[in-house]
Amino acid sequence: MKRILSLYSNAFGGLSKEAWLLAVVMFINRSGAMVVPFLSVYLTEAMGFSLKQVGILLSLFGAGSMCGTFLGGWLTDKIGHFRVQFFSLVLGGSWFFVMLFLKRFELFAGGIFLLSLLTECLRPANASSVSSYARPENVTRAFSLNRMAINLGFSIGPALGGVLATVSYEFLFMADGLTCLTAGAVFFFYFRHKQGHTPAPAAAAEATASLPAARSPYRDGLFVLFSILCCCFAVAFFQFFSTMPLYYRRVYHLSELQIGALLASNGLMVFLLEMIIVYLIGDKHALWKMIVAGLLLLAAAFVLLNLAHGFVVLVFSVLLMSLSEILAMPFMSTLTVQRSGPHNRGSYMALYSLSYSAAHIIGPYVGTTVIDNFGFDTLWWGGSALSVVAAVGFYVVVRRLSAAQLT
Repeated sequence: MKRILSLYSNAFGGLSKEAWLLAVVMFINRSGAMVVPFLSVYLTEAMGFSLKQVGILLSLFGAGSMCGTFLGGWLTDKIGHFRVQFFSLVLGGSWFFVMLFLKRFELFAGGIFLLSLLTECLRPANASSVSSYARPENVTRAFSLNRMAINLGFSIGPALGGVLATVSYEFLFMADGLTCLTAGAVFFFYFRHKQGHTPAPAAAAEATASLPAARSPYRDGLFVLFSILCCCFAVAFFQFFSTMPLYYRRVYHLSELQIGALLASNGLMVFLLEMIIVYLIGDKHALWKMIVAGLLLLAAAFVLLNLAHGFVVLVFSVLLMSLSEILAMPFMSTLTVQRSGPHNRGSYMALYSLSYSAAHIIGPYVGTTVIDNFGFDTLWWGGSALSVVAAVGFYVVVRRLSAAQLT
């Protein structure tokens, strides 16, 4: 036990106070993450929409996410990450309450698009803040701390959401809105006068003259390929949040409480394990090895769902998905920071985040369509195949990106 506590102490050591406060803000924000995990079940059971309509609505959520990410990255470079994060939290939190009054399909479609646009502006601005407040040698751990806070919040949100959903799904929107507004208030009062780590004049001039700082990420061919591969990973991984709850409900007939517990276990596992794993092996292995291992674990999680059945199988599959997330996502963020410079980091983070937003569009529509026409088994085989193909792509592209950083 003493050794474990020592590992946690070392893993968290050296991180700035600002990095911790950013993590607190994200924890508050994600503790209310109740709407998205239950959205597919809510839309089919409470709203009475068809599976095809649900696929369209979930894809519109992804489209709003993509637009919000692009807008958030552009605004971050123009007006700074503080303003973007604050207005995203406040406006997004307020819009959750408006969603309670949108019952028709067309109105809900417009509302879910705008909700996603407002909330997803936060992503590139927050990533830019993390890199701004972290020391260069602690960037990966700072991102892991932020993700740890997000996942701790996500271990609470779906579990509490499962309880609230048994009473009324409308409570999910209220709780999500309140936590966004609370996070916005905490963020404003602590960070309104804070400045990030600013490079010395000589270092700043050198960074400005360097290639990554001078170019647009959209003209960086290798990074564009990397972002496409990230999208492939996210299309497969995000089935956990879009179609997996339907799988739990329709195939295993689980209750809202059981679904919430399974979804929450993902966040809890990542919270408990990510910082330790990143601390122990993050600096000892090449980035491509970590990312490829994460993709192969994701493939194994999907295969397991088709090869065996039972609640224990569902738990073990969630464990594999959680390990996949731990090994892949923090190091993808690190590579993005390494590829960018101080004057285009918001744009690089936006393109990286856009890959996830695109997955929010593609994944739910493809997933619900495959389920409707071929069933869940076909979807899980397809997710496994996509993960393996993406793993091969990451092996090639990440090695080249890492080599370019050394030249």
